[in-house]
Amino acid sequence: MKKVLVSASHFDTLCVEAWKLFEAQGIGVIFDAKKPFPAYTTEEIENCPEREDIAAVLIGMDDYRDERKYRALPGLKAVAKFGVGVDNIDGEMAKRYGVKVLNTPGQNANAVAELAVAFILNLLRRVLPLHQDMEKGEWKRCVGGELRGKTIGLLGFGAVARLVARKLQGFDVTVLAFDLFPDEEMAKRLNVRLTTQEEVISKSDVVSIHIPATPRTYHFFDRDRIAAMKDGACLVNTARGALVDLEALTEALLSGKLAGAALDAFEEEPLPADASILKCENRILTPHTGSETKEAYYNVSMAAARDIIRVLQGQEPEHCVNE
Repeated sequence: MKKVLVSASHFDTLCVEAWKLFEAQGIGVIFDAKKPFPAYTTEEIENCPEREDIAAVLIGMDDYRDERKYRALPGLKAVAKFGVGVDNIDGEMAKRYGVKVLNTPGQNANAVAELAVAFILNLLRRVLPLHQDMEKGEWKRCVGGELRGKTIGLLGFGAVARLVARKLQGFDVTVLAFDLFPDEEMAKRLNVRLTTQEEVISKSDVVSIHIPATPRTYHFFDRDRIAAMKDGACLVNTARGALVDLEALTEALLSGKLAGAALDAFEEEPLPADASILKCENRILTPHTGSETKEAYYNVSMAAARDIIRVLQGQEPEHCVNE
């Protein structure tokens, strides 16, 4: 029996319909709910007693840039990402082994967009610090800022960024966006002004990052780009941790160059307990939870399952990123 190895969390509780879909097609599911973080090391793959039956893997942040994994899975036909970003998968390496790399664009976009908007509102009104003071029995009030009248800059204008723009329409803000492949019609529909990367960074009160992590965008927000931001601006990252130089961001927050930052992704995950960003007070940090909603789990798991089934049945998948 062909089997799919699943290392995406909550698959047994929030992805039951996708599990049933596999079984209905005669595909077995290997999933260990007891793993504290459902990810399989290369050694675990090599020692898996069912490895020769594994025809597909459905992964979260497992590292599929290690060639030993492909060698250990001789029947592998598909590596499917439970989400969008495939920076933890070597697409060219997979292609050499005849393996298709799949993802699920748009399926968790709304969840990530809602978190980005929540970050923006929380940063401006300093909700988290006020809450933490209240928990300590302290009655400290502070003057925040309103979203109305602000300029929000979207670096990237893909599915998530467009939903952010749509959700911001009722807040009376100016929305700027930069994208390498700009969609003029969509921008006009969402009342977004497409402009240069430089203007998005330098003119926005809040910059929200929505670009992929690639070698060219590594530490995209370094000291120079942060220095180019508006004094007192805020930075929001619900994309990939490697896009932001945490040391440079820490310096900007401690110096007061930036008024705040909200991050959902980090270059090293879990975030180390001695990470410099923890020295700052004006930041919000969440553990890569942008797509952690019941609705997103359902949407992503079903889209991934359907594409895996297509591949295993010799059909073309809807979303393949290494063709």
